[in-house]
Amino acid sequence: MKEIDVKDSALVLIEYQNEWLDENSKLYKLMKDKKQFLDSINNSKKVLEYARKIGMKVIHVPFIVSNDYKEFGNNAKYGLRAVIPNVKTWQGKNKDFHSDFIPKEDEFIVSGRIGASAFSSSNLDVILRNNDIKTLFFIGYATNVCVESSFREAHDKGYNAIVIDDATSSFTQEEKEYFLKYIVHHFGATISTKEFLTLKE
Repeated sequence: MKEIDVKDSALVLIEYQNEWLDENSKLYKLMKDKKQFLDSINNSKKVLEYARKIGMKVIHVPFIVSNDYKEFGNNAKYGLRAVIPNVKTWQGKNKDFHSDFIPKEDEFIVSGRIGASAFSSSNLDVILRNNDIKTLFFIGYATNVCVESSFREAHDKGYNAIVIDDATSSFTQEEKEYFLKYIVHHFGATISTKEFLTLKE
């Protein structure tokens, strides 16, 4: 961690919205490994607070679609474009940022995203390049879906991609362990919240 320069690094928060974090939401209830999930929320709070303290750039990546899901079109037979309209997630106030993770005025909010990756059709890459960012620390939901998709694409776009592994959660422990054991080393690295908190300004 000593070689990391916080001046050209950014913390990327993926989907810290009510759909995941409100106890009454559908995705919250689908999290089968509640300990992993609740630990990730607590660690995410620590990571965000520390990133702000040391002056690291903070980038919030929401998932926002119309209530009628018109962005997905009518032809999707498989994957998230088919599943999300069927289960009716990401509706109304569930698209709002959770109260514990409201962006501050000097932080970035990514817009235009329409796919699993934080880069999909969004302005994230432009934000990063305009601000000379080289290293990305990823936290958020779900580990093996949107975090993994973003992590892979970050690598392919030339960024140093790092997942803060205990500040993200999958639906099950098995899903997360598979990502950490078989996927991560192809595209970047992982660290713990404790290691992130050792970064210096």
